[in-house]
Amino acid sequence: QVQLVESGGGLVQAGGSLRLSCAASGRTFSPFAMGWCRQAPGKEREFVGVITWRSARAYYADSVKGRFTISRDNAKNTMYLQMNSLKPEDTAVYYCAIGRPSGSTWKVSDFGSWGQGTQVTVSS
Repeated sequence: QVQLVESGGGLVQAGGSLRLSCAASGRTFSPFAMGWCRQAPGKEREFVGVITWRSARAYYADSVKGRFTISRDNAKNTMYLQMNSLKPEDTAVYYCAIGRPSGSTWKVSDFGSWGQGTQVTVSS
């Protein structure tokens, strides 16, 4: 059973940056992809971005494209989310998960084995 643990959340002013980490532990780890989703209070969980584990191809939601960057370190079984130019609307709990696409675009239902989440709060 794979366990995912997120870290790196916190409080930041608008325009600032944060880097989240997601460390995987457990059995031999070789997923098709890992990704990030987020959930703001009173809203549904939404897709943020994903990276394929072998080729490191990344895909992003339009709302974060150009501001967020996903990377991974295979040797450490760790994925990262670099968030720049943060906005108050980026405030949410950020979750990492293992993903496999079911169609031409990524969606929340493509992910499982969720981490516990890490809070990101962006003040205006």
